[in-house]
Amino acid sequence: MPSHILDLEAEVLNLGATERAHLLERLIESFEPSSKIKDAWVSEALRREAEVQAGKVSLVPGQEAVARVRARLA
Repeated sequence: MPSHILDLEAEVLNLGATERAHLLERLIESFEPSSKIKDAWVSEALRREAEVQAGKVSLVPGQEAVARVRARLA
């Protein structure tokens, strides 16, 4: 690992718990998908919910869905 990363790590570990928690939160946020991607997933979820509500599709219990996938992969 590059020395500047090790130096940064040592500096961060010397911060107080509150500061480390804040930094951790910001780092985790940096891995989250962009708002465009989030918006697309929300739209997709709403579309799927509408299909279920309209009776266009039926729900499958989770255990059954997993069993179907496993059977296809076997």
